[in-house]
Amino acid sequence: MRSDYWDQPAFETIRPRRLVAPLVFNSAHSGRVYPERFLAMTRLDHLSIRQSEDGWVDELYSRAPHLGAPLLRAHFPRAYLDVNREPWELDPTMFVEPLSDRYNTTSPRVAAGLGTLARVVAENKPIYRERLTLEDARMRIEGIYHPYHSALQGLLSEALSAFGVAILIDCHSMPRITRAADRAAPDIVLGDRYGTTCAPALVDLVETIFTSAGLRVARNRPYAGGFSTRSYGRPQHGVHALQIEISRHLYMNEATLTKHRGFDAIRGIVDRLVMALIGIDLVSLVGSHPLPQKAAAE
Repeated sequence: MRSDYWDQPAFETIRPRRLVAPLVFNSAHSGRVYPERFLAMTRLDHLSIRQSEDGWVDELYSRAPHLGAPLLRAHFPRAYLDVNREPWELDPTMFVEPLSDRYNTTSPRVAAGLGTLARVVAENKPIYRERLTLEDARMRIEGIYHPYHSALQGLLSEALSAFGVAILIDCHSMPRITRAADRAAPDIVLGDRYGTTCAPALVDLVETIFTSAGLRVARNRPYAGGFSTRSYGRPQHGVHALQIEISRHLYMNEATLTKHRGFDAIRGIVDRLVMALIGIDLVSLVGSHPLPQKAAAE
């Protein structure tokens, strides 16, 4: 089966002119290029199918390469393929063929309809008119998912080699959280898998940047970090990973998916965050997590 992105890139790496810090920014859910074949397979209108996007997150972080750190961003949409899942996390009800034991068919994400190939978008709306074939899944996973993670791993390895440490910032957005009147809902949620995927000093710095801008910050609830944060965050080996969720209401209309006047203000805060991360004291960052033997020797 020919790739749905045979005539355009499914994702891209925007590199800085000069790498000045061990940072890698990853925007895996902000893709908004919908292949015609995929649109013909869905029962949803064009606005409904877009409800799963982390709208405009790649643009919020767009200055990172200008400041000296690479940005990996998806062009494919999350409704088409979710690279923040295990590679074969599939819902058996979506496919013509039966799925063997090699596939993870029982995860909570699959049960919610949000596997590697999602069954639903936001508000639990089914995506497809008919069942898919496994060949379609293989085309997306082998043709896009694996190359995407290969690119991400390459960027982290490059940072680790150059600086002795690597920092993955996994960039996301979230629907506005509503809570009871006695508890203020967070504007930002930082996920480090409950302190296991990055140094505390990194999380503290990021929280300080957002709170000093007047935003409410929560840690790990309701988002503790997904597959990428969990898989790449290995502080004991010099690789730190932090997931950042920004509430969409701060910068866009969640119904129409259009940016509003708050967008520039949030992008300005993100710019300050990137600059602060670039200036982080690496010795203090890795103080409680020794560098790998090779990096320490260098």
